[in-house]
Amino acid sequence: MRFAIVISQIKFWQHCCRRWDFVGWFLLTVSVFCCEVSAQNWTEPEDVFSASAGKSFYSPESHLSYSNRQYHCLDDPLCSQSDQPSFLFMPEGFIYPTYLGNPHEPRLGTQWVYEKDDGWLWDSTLGGRLGLLRWGPADRLEGVQLDILAAAKLRMDPNEGQDVRSVDFRVDVPITWGAGPHRFKLGYSHISSHLGDEFLLKNMGFDRLNYFRDSVVLGYSYYPIPSVRLYGESAYAFWREVAGPWRFTMGLDYAPPIPTGSQGAPFFALNGDLREEVDFGGGVAAQAGWAWRSEHYPGLLRTGLSYYNGKSPQFSFFNQHEEQIGWGLWYDF
Repeated sequence: MRFAIVISQIKFWQHCCRRWDFVGWFLLTVSVFCCEVSAQNWTEPEDVFSASAGKSFYSPESHLSYSNRQYHCLDDPLCSQSDQPSFLFMPEGFIYPTYLGNPHEPRLGTQWVYEKDDGWLWDSTLGGRLGLLRWGPADRLEGVQLDILAAAKLRMDPNEGQDVRSVDFRVDVPITWGAGPHRFKLGYSHISSHLGDEFLLKNMGFDRLNYFRDSVVLGYSYYPIPSVRLYGESAYAFWREVAGPWRFTMGLDYAPPIPTGSQGAPFFALNGDLREEVDFGGGVAAQAGWAWRSEHYPGLLRTGLSYYNGKSPQFSFFNQHEEQIGWGLWYDF
């Protein structure tokens, strides 16, 4: 199992990023290390059934959870494990979490990055997520759920008095479904990009683009073990300007699946993004560092090294190439 994960990571990195520099080798080494750590806790499927109860690795008692309620069910024999579905208004937790390595996902986060041709930049994302309605069991993250996500991704220039260069706005309304290690997402996504007033005043001749896309999004995630997530997503823009019709995202997340306490645990994330408006080029993002998961909140707090190589993650500059490295702090939903 561990060799399959490592090989898939190497092939993914070779396909998405043609440069093998020091940073690339370092991040790949971290990825292999994370997989080795996760492999220590891996048990083959035929050995994970309980002799007394006949429950599998993906049973409610042992399956991955981002819910405080289910976490307590792991140790509390009196906690209900009902399979009877019901409607839950504003449920706790999210069936389909955001992708850790994708720079475009709605989250709370900030990072200082050094771009090789542009110097220091300050990128921040101000976002949130709300679960509106779920049809499923009350004690675990399965069933069908309707969410709403929104975020503003801001780029500021420390070399120009913290001028705002651009802001990308995003709103998603997904319907998600989960059962065991399988997670699906189908929904609507809006992205629009806007240049900052200060930037336009100082760059009067800059060609302002009205970049936006309204898309239908289909995503799938698979958890071979609770700490590892493989995912892929496609989006077709039915209303757009500048943006191409198709966009594809794929990647791997390694993160603690249950509350960590104050000591935390390592995380690693790889993401590739392909967009039709740049002839199906795009960018590769890699992150590695330390993460914490709380007993009281469903999100994941992370800090660590970030590397990006490809077309700008700010869509107002969608056709410009960037290679950046930096340090960030993120809270993912």
